[in-house]
Parts: sequence; C-alpha cells; structure tokens
Amino acid sequence: MLLNESRDLPRRLCTAADIKFYFSTFFQRGSKSTNYLKPNKNCNLTAWVSGCEPGWACRVAVNQKVDLKNSRDVPHRIVDCKPCCEGFFCPHGITCMIPCPLGAYCPLAKLNKTTGVCDPYRYQLPPGEPNHTCGGADVWADVSSSTEVFCSAGSYCPSTIQKIPCSSGHYCRMGSTSQARCFRLASCDPNTANQNIHAYGVMLFAALSTLLLIIYNCSDQVLTTRERRQARSREAAARSARETAQARERWKSAKQVAKKSAIGLQTQLSRTFSRKKSVRQPEPLKGLGQAKPGTDEALLPPITPGPSQQSSTASKGKKKESSNLTKMMRALDENPDSNEGFNLEIGDKNLKKNAPKGKQMHTHSQIFKYAYGQIEKEKALQQQNKNLTFSGVISMATDNDIRTRPVIEVAFKDLTLTLKGKNKHLLRCVTGKIVPGHVSAVMGPSGAGKTTFLSALAGKVTGCTMTGLVLINGKAESIRSYKKIIGFVPQDDIVHGNLTVEENLWFSARCRLSADMPKPDKVLVVERVIESLGLQAVRDSLVGTVEKRGISGGQRKRVNVGLEMVMEPSLLILDEPTSGLDSSSSQLLLRALRREAMEGVNICMVVHQPSYSLFRMFDDLILLAKGGLTVYHGPVKKVEEYFSGLGINVPDRVNPPDHFIDILEGIVKPSISSGVSYKQLPIRWMLHNGYPIPPDMQQNLAGIDVSSNTANPRNEINSAGAGAVEQSFAGDLWQDVKRNVELKKDSIQHNFLKSKDLSDRITPGVFQQYRYFLGRVGKQRLREARIQAVDFLILLLAGACLGTLAKVSDETFGAVGYTYTVIAVSLLCKIGALRSFSLDKLHYGRERGSGMSSLAYFLSKDTIDHFNTVIKPLVYLSMFYFFNNPRSSFQDNYVILVCLVYCVTGVAYVFAIFLEPSPAQLWSVILPVVLTLIATQQNNGVIVQNLAKLCYTKWALEAFVIANAERYSGVWLITRCGSLMTNDYNLTAWNLCLLILFVTGVISRAVAFFCMVTFEKK
Repeated sequence: MLLNESRDLPRRLCTAADIKFYFSTFFQRGSKSTNYLKPNKNCNLTAWVSGCEPGWACRVAVNQKVDLKNSRDVPHRIVDCKPCCEGFFCPHGITCMIPCPLGAYCPLAKLNKTTGVCDPYRYQLPPGEPNHTCGGADVWADVSSSTEVFCSAGSYCPSTIQKIPCSSGHYCRMGSTSQARCFRLASCDPNTANQNIHAYGVMLFAALSTLLLIIYNCSDQVLTTRERRQARSREAAARSARETAQARERWKSAKQVAKKSAIGLQTQLSRTFSRKKSVRQPEPLKGLGQAKPGTDEALLPPITPGPSQQSSTASKGKKKESSNLTKMMRALDENPDSNEGFNLEIGDKNLKKNAPKGKQMHTHSQIFKYAYGQIEKEKALQQQNKNLTFSGVISMATDNDIRTRPVIEVAFKDLTLTLKGKNKHLLRCVTGKIVPGHVSAVMGPSGAGKTTFLSALAGKVTGCTMTGLVLINGKAESIRSYKKIIGFVPQDDIVHGNLTVEENLWFSARCRLSADMPKPDKVLVVERVIESLGLQAVRDSLVGTVEKRGISGGQRKRVNVGLEMVMEPSLLILDEPTSGLDSSSSQLLLRALRREAMEGVNICMVVHQPSYSLFRMFDDLILLAKGGLTVYHGPVKKVEEYFSGLGINVPDRVNPPDHFIDILEGIVKPSISSGVSYKQLPIRWMLHNGYPIPPDMQQNLAGIDVSSNTANPRNEINSAGAGAVEQSFAGDLWQDVKRNVELKKDSIQHNFLKSKDLSDRITPGVFQQYRYFLGRVGKQRLREARIQAVDFLILLLAGACLGTLAKVSDETFGAVGYTYTVIAVSLLCKIGALRSFSLDKLHYGRERGSGMSSLAYFLSKDTIDHFNTVIKPLVYLSMFYFFNNPRSSFQDNYVILVCLVYCVTGVAYVFAIFLEPSPAQLWSVILPVVLTLIATQQNNGVIVQNLAKLCYTKWALEAFVIANAERYSGVWLITRCGSLMTNDYNLTAWNLCLLILFVTGVISRAVAFFCMVTFEKK
C-alpha cells in the first residue's frame, strides 16, 4: 500500500535513534539472530500494535515533531499503522521504516496462500487479524540471513524497486546496481551471474609453460654466445701475439744468418788479400748476432753451420721466403717505432711510448692483445735471462718500474696450541720461521697438526689457547692486519661450480687486487695465472658441481690455487694443494709456485708424500711428529744429512720423505745401531738447536746425553689425570656443555675481531664489490634458469589448482582461497629462497676471510632475488586470479603478493644461514602452516589474538580480505562489517598490513645478515 501524501512519509521513517537500536542487535546477538528485537517503547509486552509486525510501520502523532538526526530518543510512534512502502524494510519489533540500501530489491510482498508466507520474504501474517495484509521487506542483515532482499545474481537493480535481467554480453553479480561488460573471450549469456574467464587462464598457462620450456632448454645460450664472442676475440689476440713473437724470432734468426755470412766473407777476404791470420771479432759484433747456449737464439729455427751450406740454403729459400723476409727487414729498418710488436726489439724503450694507454683500451680484443703480447715477451725474456727474477722479467717486458710486493716474514717461537676444555696439545713448542722467496713444505704423519699449524700462521684458529710468539717482519703484530695480501688455499676445493674457470679467477682478481690497478693489468695477471697453471684448455668450461660434471679434479685443484695467485699475495699458504694430483700436474703447480716465490712471495704448503723430484723443488722443510712437535726445520738439501747424523739413513730406491714419515708413524723402526726411537726425534731436534725440553717429555731422555742448559732441573713429569677422580656422567655432560659454549663463544669473538690494516693495499670499496658480486650472482642465476623455470611451473600449477578449487565466497570474501594462497606462496617461495645462501656458506667463509665485503655479498644476493619477488607473484596470479575471479583488482592482489614474497624471502634467509639445509627446508614447510592456523583462530582469548599479530600470515590474509571486501558495498555492508569484525580485521588497515609485511622482510634480512657474520661456517 503506497502512501498518498508525501508529508506522511517523514513521520514513518526511522530516526537515528531507531536505526541505532536496530543495528545494536547485530553487536549484541550476532548477525544471524535478527528475527525479532528486544522490547522497546513502542513494541513491548503491554503495547503491541500492528506496526510491530514484520513489513508494517506506524507514524507519530500529527502534533509531534520528529528529528530524524536525533540519536538519543526513540519517538512514540503507534498511530495509523499501515504496510511498509516498497523500497523500504520494516523490521519485526519496531514501528518505523528504513530505506533499503543500494543493491537490494524490496518490492511489496504477496501472500502465498499455499504456504501462508509473504513472498518473496519469509514472514507470515499474524493470526486472528483478518485485516492484516502483507507489507514490504522485513529485514536487512548479512547475506546468509536475508538473501531475499539482495538483488539476485543474473540481474541488476538500478533502484530498490526495480530489477532488470542481465543482457547478453554482460554479467551481474548478486547485489549489483548495474551490469558489467564481459571480456571478449568470456562467454556471457543472458542472466549470467559471473563471467567465465578461464579461457584467459588457459591461454596464459599455455603461453607461460611454453616460455618456461624455452628457458629450460635454452637457458645457457645467452652466456654461451657471449663467451663464444669473447673467446674469438681472445683467440685472435693470442694468435696475433704468437705470430708477432714468431715473426720477431724469424727476423732475428735471419739477421743472425746474414751477419754470420758477412763475418765469414770478411774473414776469407782478409786471408786472401792481407795474408794475415783471422782476427777474432771485436766485442761489439759478438753481441749483435751470436747465440748463447740456453737462450732464445739457441732455440730458434735450425741454422746451417757452414758458410757454403748457408749460402745454398739461402738461395733455395729465396724463391719462397725472401720477399716476405725482405719486406719485414725493410719495414723494421724504415720504421723502428711501429706499433706492431714484431717490429720492435724485446725490451725496446719505444714500447711503452707507442703501446696504447689503459684508458685507450676499451674493447676486449685490445685488452687481450695487450695481455698476450706481454706474456709472449715475458716468455722470451725468461729464456734469455735465466738469472733474472720474475719481477725483472716483467719489468723489462713492460718497460715499467718494478712493482714490488710487500714482504712478509713470519717467525714463531715456542708456538703451542691447546684445545680448550680438553687440555690436548695440537701444536707444541714449534720454533722457526718462513722467509720470503722460499717455498716451504710442511710434512708429517696424520695427526701431526700440519693443517692446524698453517691455520695458526694465517690467524684462522678458533677454540684453542695459543701460547708462544708469532712475529710478522720482526714485530709482534696480528697476521689479520695483512689479510688483504695473504692467500690461504683451503684443503677442500671451494670453487663456484656454476662459473667457468676464467670467471672464478677474474672475480677474485677484481675484488682483491688494488682498486687503482688498470683493467688491462688485471687481465694480464689473470692470463698469466691461467698460463702458468696450464688451464688454457678449460678456461671457458664450467668448474662443475656434484650434480653437474665439469672439469677434472686436478684442474679444479689448480683453480682453487689460482683464486689466491691472481690477487698477487705476499704470503701464500696452501693446505695440501697437490692431493689428488698426478706427478705431472703437481710439478706444473709447483713450478708456478716457484715462479711466485721468485717474485718475493713467502709460500708455505702442506704436502703428503711427494715424489722425489717434487720434494727437491722445495726450499725448506718443516717436519712434524704426532702431537705437533718439530722433528726438522731447515733446508731440504740438508735433511738427509741431519738424519744421517742421527743414524737414520735412507735406503736405496726409497723416497726420503716417505721414509721419514714412515718412521714418525711408527711403521718403520730406525736401526738398532742408531739408538734412536721415533719418540725421541722431537727431543733430538730440541737438543740440536738448544731449545728447552718440556717437563713431561723428559721421560724420553733415557740414553740421550743432555746438557745442563737444556734439561729441566726439576725433572718433572706431567701426570695430568694420573690421580684424577673419574667424574660422573652428569659431570662429564656438564663439562661437554661448557666446552661447546666456550667454543661457540670463541668462534663468534673471532668473527668480530678488528685489526688495523697494514697491508698497504686499497681494494675496491663496498659499492664496487657490490657491482662485482651482482654480476657474478646474475651469471649464476642465468645458469640456474632451469631450476627457476621449474619453480615458476610449480607456481603456475598451484595457482590454477587453488583458483579452481577455492571459489570466492561472498560470505567470507574469499578468505578460504586466500588462506590457501598465503600458505602455498609462502612455502614455495621459501623453498626457492633457501638456495640463495644454504649452498654457499663455505664460499662466503673463504671470501670473507680474504677481506671481501660481507655487506656487498649479502646485498647482491638479495638484489638478484628481487627478480623472483617481482615475477613469482605475477606467475601465481596469472593462474589464480583468472580461475578464481575475485572481486578485488589484479593490481591489489599483486601488490599484496609482492610484499608477502618479500617478507617470506627474508624469513627463508634466516633459516638458510642459521640452520643446516635439511632443518631449514623442514622449518620452511611447517612455519607457514602453523602461523596460518594461529592467525585464523577466532575468539580464543587475548593471548592467541596478540600472538596472531606477530604472525606475518595474519597481515597478509587481512590485506587480501580487505582488498576484496572493499568491492562489496550497499546491501553488502552488514555482511562486510560482520565478517571483518569476526576476524578482527580493519577495513582502513590495508596500507598498515602492507607496511608490516615489508618491515617484517627488512627485519628478517637484518637478522639474517647478523647471523651470517656471526655464525660463519668454518
């Protein structure tokens, strides 16, 4: 029944107080308990007019004023009760009308005589009142309680009293006020509730899958093509340098032939015409063309000895070679200052002047041509000048001033290392020194403390108490002050397997050589190391990993050594560099090290059972016995003489080092006539050098003549533990715990030790190293593109499956699908991010120990991982969004996923750095599930709610629900508010959720960096 008078309508409308009273029921009883309201002024047990019935309303008295904005007082309204107007709803228990919201359809009800219900609503007429008819709508609540007032799906309601079916090519969701146009490929028939955009998802899936397959199969082509281009330019430069050297040598040999012919002709003429004895040529002529044995001239192409043979040979070869040779000689005579290398004498002073400057070398071919030209000249000079040092050879080749390296001499006196908590000696009373220009070998049986000795010299020992004195260049300084010019080659081949040989060496050179060294000189250093280590054939080959085969084990060992050689160290310490190498490879490596020693480098290395020829290539020998005691320390040439003085002679056809180690191991016993046991050999060395003998070793003095200045007058014997009382199991356990805590504390303190830099070398800064690390990590990621493609393919499948199975629910605004999304994306992205750090812990430890920047290393990894942070949400959403079709926009979902991936990547960094790989993977799987369960708990107390606020999953899920809920308005307001309040979400907190996710990612990265520099894996 419509009102005929418009002035009557305001008297029937609910005031602010009535609306407040109605909606307060949602907070007190819940959204599903709205069938009736609590008693009030107009409708109670004593006064119940027909306007209190659902779908009816009354008005106030004519003389009563109504203030619709009054939110305090409910007006007295019981006059002239009539059916509710269409477009309004009149709840059960109040006598006023409330306008229906947008998106609702509120027509007048009609009585269904079969059921007795007022359609399309659910209320019935009151019994005993024949004049009471069906009115308007009676309730507006959440969608589960009052679906009848919502504009039905497949239609749209431009007003609350008008409903229009959706036309073809359009779709209308529930509660729509207008129809939305479908996408081109979506099929939308009339009365369509939602468009089907699965076709876009299928197309994207096919396109992305094809792209990923292409990446999977062609991922190495980008780097391979680039390397092939560089290899061509490098080979051209090398070929040019070789041709230059060969042309130079041919010219020199031809010049020698001509001069020798002239000398012979002059001698014959003098004999014929002057009838005098042949006179010896003056000294200047001798220097012009005569070849000395052992020089380059002696290794030139064959020269006929006799004059007649020389002339005949020249006449025969004149037809073939005279023209080119004549041109070459004429060009040399006419233009001695030419830029071509073969037009210059070796060591010509014009070389420096005419060679292109460092700033002029822009292309790879120019740089490689410069480097290979210098290497060829160095080879020639080494043959001509056997007695020159390597620095002198390089100086003559480059016409530069000699670039000397700082000298490091390490002396040690009574060096003793004791394991903390166990009082076990790893090294004991080791005295001596290693000097620059010498190659020292450290040998001994297993358990002699050889590696510990090298670690002590390099300042890398933790968990031990060190006594004694270590002097650097005669001063008591920390060896860590010189770490920029100290190379330490570990026993394990810690080399990046997904980089080529040249890339490994080049990266080490760029980060560790002086920052002001020109790039051509750095290339020259790298090329020289590749040449000396015999790695030319595999320079462009991947080193390889356990899963992917690369270069051989011997070549990998040489690359491991080359990483330290390219930084031009002053002290080079190597731990078993020849283990696993054959004899020829070991000699090749040792020749390269001897060449470094000629440069003034102090080289000390552990060697296991070298061959005799290899053993003779060392300068000094440090022979250790079990317990870290010195048996011999001196020149290699005198070791047999020393042991012969003790009555220990090396049998025929027995390798001396093998014989000595067998004696120290106890396998071979010295002859009875010598009167020496292997346990007395360290004491013999102490007595030989006048060192004091520790008290607990004097029990082995039996049968040895001891001078009064070396024997300990107290003659004490260390009986530690002889009278000790055996502890209980709990006592032993407590001691072990204390020792482990102390060792961990010592390791952490060692990581944060600071020392003044005395190396006098300025290496590239953090920003420059960040650029170098960025390039290296980028190459590694390109070579791991297949793994990335698999990750993306799994994300595609997860998005398609979850988007299909978890449909958007209008009651929960897609919370279920978004919950699965948070878990799936967190899990998959964490597993992928673990690879960034979990596999490179040993590499980081080596690079940090050499002085490289930890911050640059961490930031470069994180920067490259930002690619996944940007791309992975796009890959997942390309499936999930088109199969799930939520109301929120693609952009909103993408921004949330980017923040979520950024957050979980930081958490994965912490797991990867702090935990071992297996526990890290387990935590990455369990944590998202547990945190999501905590975040979705409802009404479980204050503690659980506060705990949920610490879970990143809660903020990610809230951001997803808010972004979707914002698209629901009008008739959906009560449903939206009820759902948000139930989950404790705030509609205005979307930016806060994103900020918390971002801050969590930043904090987790800071924690990961702290763990990386604190708990470094040794």
